[in-house]
Amino acid sequence: MMLGGLTPTKAATPEIQQLADEVKPQLEARENRSFPIFTAVEYRTQVVAGTNYFIKIDVGHGVYVHVRIFEPLPCNDTEVSLTSYQTGKKANDPLDYFG
Repeated sequence: MMLGGLTPTKAATPEIQQLADEVKPQLEARENRSFPIFTAVEYRTQVVAGTNYFIKIDVGHGVYVHVRIFEPLPCNDTEVSLTSYQTGKKANDPLDYFG
């Protein structure tokens, strides 16, 4: 992997689901709607001054959301945050970098 590049896509783990669940309220507030189904499917990471997580989330009815979550270094003592997201994704849409 190139420094600052994305890791290969991996299947979501319970830890990734927990990260997704942490930012779910932020996404719901930005979208002004709730997501009864919110299942992390796969993810990629990027090491920066902390870690960016790119996560594909199944929100039901064949619709997916791609979220970018930033987890700062432990020494910064700050929370994980929803940095960006993309709606209207499908199951076969690749999980690539987005700003």
